[in-house]
Amino acid sequence: MAVTDPAPLTVPTPYDGEVRKAAARESAVHEGILRRQSARESAARTYARALPIVPVRARGLTIEGADGRRYLDCLSGAGTLALGHNHPVVLEAIRKVLDSGAPLHVLDLATPVKDAFTTELFRTLPRALADRARIQFCGPAGTDAVEAALKLVRTATGRQGLLAFTGAYHGMTAGALEASGGAQDVRVARLPYPQDYRCPFGIGGPRGAELAARWTESLLDDTKSGVPHPAGMILEPVQGEGGVNPAPDTWLRRMRAITESRSIPLIADEVQTGVGRTGAFWAVDHSGVVPDVMVLSKAIGGSLPLAVIVYRDDLDVWGPGAHAGTFRGNQLAMAAGTATLAYVRENGLAERAAELGTRMIGQLRALATEYPCIGDVRGRGLMIGVELVDPEGARRASTGPNAVGRPGAAHPNTAGSGAAGSGAAGPGSAGPGTAGAGAAGSRITGSGAVGSGTTGPGTTGSGAAGPRITGPDATGTAYTDPTGPTGPTDPTARTADGVDIADFTADALLGEPLATPLPAAPDLAAAVRDACLDRGLIVELGGRHSSVVRLLPPLTITDEQAAAIVDRLADAIAAVARART
Repeated sequence: MAVTDPAPLTVPTPYDGEVRKAAARESAVHEGILRRQSARESAARTYARALPIVPVRARGLTIEGADGRRYLDCLSGAGTLALGHNHPVVLEAIRKVLDSGAPLHVLDLATPVKDAFTTELFRTLPRALADRARIQFCGPAGTDAVEAALKLVRTATGRQGLLAFTGAYHGMTAGALEASGGAQDVRVARLPYPQDYRCPFGIGGPRGAELAARWTESLLDDTKSGVPHPAGMILEPVQGEGGVNPAPDTWLRRMRAITESRSIPLIADEVQTGVGRTGAFWAVDHSGVVPDVMVLSKAIGGSLPLAVIVYRDDLDVWGPGAHAGTFRGNQLAMAAGTATLAYVRENGLAERAAELGTRMIGQLRALATEYPCIGDVRGRGLMIGVELVDPEGARRASTGPNAVGRPGAAHPNTAGSGAAGSGAAGPGSAGPGTAGAGAAGSRITGSGAVGSGTTGPGTTGSGAAGPRITGPDATGTAYTDPTGPTGPTDPTARTADGVDIADFTADALLGEPLATPLPAAPDLAAAVRDACLDRGLIVELGGRHSSVVRLLPPLTITDEQAAAIVDRLADAIAAVARART
């Protein structure tokens, strides 16, 4: 039996009746537990609403439910399970503490278990931080560690304001929510986070990231910006809940330079990106950035609750009890965390995540040429997102009162193109309109070094927006193909909202504007998630409109399991797409 197959219920023929009865009993247990959960638990529960399963056994990537079904778990406790469920080294570490008679609860007292955890953690940190680091054990949740980080920089600087980014997610407590993207009335200045598909400046790539950096500099240096000198800047190297948006390495280095030159502590929220998830042990390692504060949780506890902040020693100016928590001395979590950190480090699992992630993202990008509902595929390492869009959005845009050109044929540009738009183009032909506004094709900017070659047919003729797939290049820096699927623009034409297109095309910095992204399709994404569950694959949604299907598999998955994940997701997307045509 393959690792991805449901557990079979087969016994010799004389016992078939008993097997059927056992299956019925399991189903009754499953349904009863779900009914009681619905009746007893808070209306604030989340994952249980979308994933009506009752896990009873788990190992590695696989979960078995009370009804006997098996699932491939690409939620992994929202990224907590770096080694998957019940990894042998984690279980051994926990048993060792239990069998030793050591205390399980010690507040913030020193113990051999805590000392071993701290030593192993410091071994993995960026060296320039580890050499002068302090660690604060927090309440056992990432959001409490975010609270501690914000409190720390406010205490150290004597300032109150914060810089955070659109699309951010830092937790559910009050201070963490202030710094998150959905905040309403806050003491936080919101900055643009660079992304390609839905670039706030409409251009994406290095140019979009440059504008985001310039915006930040202007806000800080303009004495009339209304933003006082802040206590700190908090950012995620890859926005997870915000839709799996990897920050360009060059932009991260700019943020480090901007904050450092203005004496603003930089806080890196690595709650979900840490411990090998993105293809480096810490996501900041890709860029070489050394933050002043790192917020760590999820995988550092080896599946058990644990959260810390690590920060420069000169920030350590708060007094005893300035931040505390009853359960900050969780010995079992520290033991499991030490085992997990060491296993990831010693077995090169970060490098393995980079390799598998590149392969899986490439396979998912290929689907975009078949299914227009895939607007974007992005990610880093084993932190992957597939954004679902409304493919009819392009058709509606093309028939609007100010639409450009006449309907033309769809034509995906499928070959990976480099930063300058090089590489062979896709097979589509130009539509008959000047900037043909038929259903748009996909544009894929592949990963790897920038290639050379000629732009072939299929680069002109689709005025309406099409899905664009982006990814890191060989150095990890995001880039896009500025030629896109839109082709040459009629300088006298106007966009659907009446703006002169020529106004956007002559700027030396901006270059050509990107095609407008297709509308997000949260209903479609939810249908794909449900179809995945029917096929034994657990995924969840993220992004501004909950339209991004997210994959967070354990770092220990095999090649066979990685292929099965992609196959099941592809089958789910195909089934939903067929049902909606």
